[in-house]
Amino acid sequence: MTPRELAALAAAAPSVTVAVVGDLMLDETWLGEVSRVAPEAPVPLLSLGSMSRRAGGAGNVVENLASLGARTIALGAVGPEEEGAWLSRRLTTLPGGGGTVVVDPHRTTPVKRRMVSDGRQMLRVDQEIAAGLSPAAEEELLAAALGALGACDVLLLSDYAKGTLTPRLMERLLAGARARGVPALVDPKGRDYGRYRGAALVTPNRKELEVVAGTAARDLGTVAALGEALRAELALGALLVKLSDEGMLLLEEGKAPRRIAARAREVFDVTGAGDTVLAALGVALGAGLPLPDAAEVANRAAGVVVGRTGTASVRWADLLDGLSLAPADKLLERSHLPALAATLRRAHRRVVFTNGCFDLLHPGHVALLTQARRLGDFLVVGLNSDASVRRLKGPARPILGEHDRAQVLGGLDAVDFVVVFDEDTPEELIRTIRPNVLVKGGDYTEATVVGAPFVRSYGGEVVLVPTVPGRSTTSMVERMKGEP
Repeated sequence: MTPRELAALAAAAPSVTVAVVGDLMLDETWLGEVSRVAPEAPVPLLSLGSMSRRAGGAGNVVENLASLGARTIALGAVGPEEEGAWLSRRLTTLPGGGGTVVVDPHRTTPVKRRMVSDGRQMLRVDQEIAAGLSPAAEEELLAAALGALGACDVLLLSDYAKGTLTPRLMERLLAGARARGVPALVDPKGRDYGRYRGAALVTPNRKELEVVAGTAARDLGTVAALGEALRAELALGALLVKLSDEGMLLLEEGKAPRRIAARAREVFDVTGAGDTVLAALGVALGAGLPLPDAAEVANRAAGVVVGRTGTASVRWADLLDGLSLAPADKLLERSHLPALAATLRRAHRRVVFTNGCFDLLHPGHVALLTQARRLGDFLVVGLNSDASVRRLKGPARPILGEHDRAQVLGGLDAVDFVVVFDEDTPEELIRTIRPNVLVKGGDYTEATVVGAPFVRSYGGEVVLVPTVPGRSTTSMVERMKGEP
């Protein structure tokens, strides 16, 4: 995705509501210095300097969603001890957060304590007792989760095999999500994937896929075959296999496998990377991106967190880091346009649209585009393809090809996106984008502006910007022809 597409997604995130149901855990990090060996045993002696806490498991998914600016509904269960109370307060009071954390007196809150020295994890101590929910806690959580389906855009199920996602809970939630048209995404655990039947997406890593399939998957062809067989068996909408430094493999019903290359970052600690993937997928799908684009966002997010120590969250600034702002990044593929338009509408951003051939860019063009950009938050420019220009202007035009013209337009600060269209008019583009403002030069009248009646029909504006006298591509071409 281009930086501007990610920026549009970031703008839409606060309007996305994501419900997260799963195993809540507490992650503690004990930081200290090791300078000697303990006198009573040949083990490193950690001199403790500080201790920090954050939510882990499904709670880390919620933390990531909050960092990305989405509204969250946290749903899970904890024990009656202090660790459980801390988790409940934390997850329900995050910015944009809320939800229901059930206190089950028969449950122990899972705690993972990591001992870290000099940036490296030395030891992990787990405190947990494997147990399912009590009947009363299961009923309370199920009622809250089913209620959340009416308020969320996406349902995320984070399974750490700690007993929260009981078979009954899974069956009822997946059925409820399908009935409401809410995509249900599962980060799985264990061997029994039957309880995920009918989910919109399941996200195993390679090792988890091998465990379920009962065979090794050392090459991408085998991964694809095993994954597709599992997807079909469980009637899943899609399967996204996480392949560590090989990226991801997306398997959708009726489509060829899609490889998503890994981001070139040093892998420092994979803790919580799956949680980040699930959260990023949730925000992107909730904002209206198609699954392949959402997977690209999730892949970029995973590349950020594996470069950090311990459980970590990702922010939009992290995802934009390292992306270029070259003019070519503004050129939008036609297939991306519906998702981008939906994202910008969801973010309540004022979108301006104008179009033209823009052959030999001149001061009149620059003035038009600059004034158009001032009328909103994003300016989308529809650019006639070479074939379209020839039909409109004759066989001698354009002077510059569509790629060069798009590059020149992308070099202007006023322009946010450029999309090439091959039709004689931009009517279809306008209907897809549904701009708040449609702009043309003052040499038009509203009656002659393509798309004006459609834009007016939903309350949009049509603005005619005065032209710069004596500035046109045709006049420039004629003057060049007259030169010796």
